[in-house]
Amino acid sequence: MHAAIDRPQRQSRATTAVLRVAGAALLVVVALIHGYLWRQGYRDIDVIGPAFLLQTALGALGAAAVLLAPRRLLPWAAAAGAAFALGSLAALLLSTTVGLFGFVESTLAQYWWESFWVEIAATVVLTALAALAWRGRTS
Repeated sequence: MHAAIDRPQRQSRATTAVLRVAGAALLVVVALIHGYLWRQGYRDIDVIGPAFLLQTALGALGAAAVLLAPRRLLPWAAAAGAAFALGSLAALLLSTTVGLFGFVESTLAQYWWESFWVEIAATVVLTALAALAWRGRTS
């Protein structure tokens, strides 16, 4: 009976570890894309340039938070990472459809599609991690 109780806990810990690493890796990719594009010329675009630099820093900090947060803070770190990724995705979509701060992007832009899919994946993975970590706190 004791082994049956431990197995779900081990599976939950393993799933949490995989989601932590995947979520952090996706946030690093978001940061790398924004940093690369900032260096390629986005830095010269009013408001958007500083925002890309901020995205680079926040993505890296978010990845560190997701990886290093103690278990009691993990739901919050994961939820913040998910909100960051969702906000980045929203900004991408707004800039492509109606424009953002006077800047209009195109789906033909360098790394547009990569950003789109990575930000969706980060939102999903980090939301799942937040839910799993929160459930682990309350059980």
